[in-house]
Amino acid sequence: MPALNEPKLISGNANLPLAKSIARRMSLHRGMNVGLVDARVERFNDQEIFVEVFENVRGEDMYVIQPTSNPANDNLMELLIMTDALRRSSAARITAVIPYFGYARQDRRAKARTPISAKLVANLIETAGIDRILTLDLHAAQIQGFFDIPVDNLYASPIFALDIEHHFRGSLDDIMIISPDVGGVARARELAKRINAPLAIVDKRREKAGEVAGMTVIGDVKGRKCIIVDDICDTAGTLCKAAEVLMENGATEVHSYITHGVLSGPAIERVRNSVMKSLVITDSIEQGDKLLGAPNIRVVPTAPMFAQAILNIWSGTSVSSLFETETLVPIYEGMYQRG
Repeated sequence: MPALNEPKLISGNANLPLAKSIARRMSLHRGMNVGLVDARVERFNDQEIFVEVFENVRGEDMYVIQPTSNPANDNLMELLIMTDALRRSSAARITAVIPYFGYARQDRRAKARTPISAKLVANLIETAGIDRILTLDLHAAQIQGFFDIPVDNLYASPIFALDIEHHFRGSLDDIMIISPDVGGVARARELAKRINAPLAIVDKRREKAGEVAGMTVIGDVKGRKCIIVDDICDTAGTLCKAAEVLMENGATEVHSYITHGVLSGPAIERVRNSVMKSLVITDSIEQGDKLLGAPNIRVVPTAPMFAQAILNIWSGTSVSSLFETETLVPIYEGMYQRG
């Protein structure tokens, strides 16, 4: 049954530019002004987080836009405290829009006496009073099962497919999609299928965590424009090394499409000086001015997709329809002309 009230957006400090972009896109779709709920999310001198909502939200369908990116703990606490404020203000339903789900890489016990932090975060989110999750490219799909509330996991691959078709028009037959490890094959295969491209794998061996001992290319990349596909780029060490190995194996160009640009420490410097011609990331994590000195890093927007997903959740219609290219083309309005 469609909701009677208009959806209302509120944002923490983690990615205000994305929240404002989502609001603008929803304004276009609705034909009326959709703004962010007036609130303050700030810190006391001892760094305690304080939230005050200045508008009436009683009975409203609320969407809290807050990726839990660096600083992960601060942004997670902002999300939980905003939720508590809304719940105590009698909001009817609270959906957490988490473009980047922090702690997702801690989704299992890799060795003895270690936590499953992603499950702990899921428990915290549910206990705070969130009714539904909307996120993008979870690091491990099984994290959806950590929740006893609905989780809508959107995918960047349809957007990436549009971007590749636009920027590599005329040379799509030369494209080869690369998975940077065996675990990412399913994600890479999904994109390869969308653009009808072959698939290869870079198999890496680790001596210990964070250090790659060696890499082997499984597949013939000679004469190909290689596109590495992954969900997270953190320090970019493995990514840049994979690009070098692909070039050594005869690739003509190497590009990367990564959903979440964590870009910690020396990552941007590494990418700028690497053999990669381009790194494409989404705006799930706010980059600020960090990318100004990196001409080979480009950001594609997710606001059109998130805006439509929020409207679909609000109206009770399908979110999975956004996985289809035909649905995304009109949403991205002329950004990517096909043909």
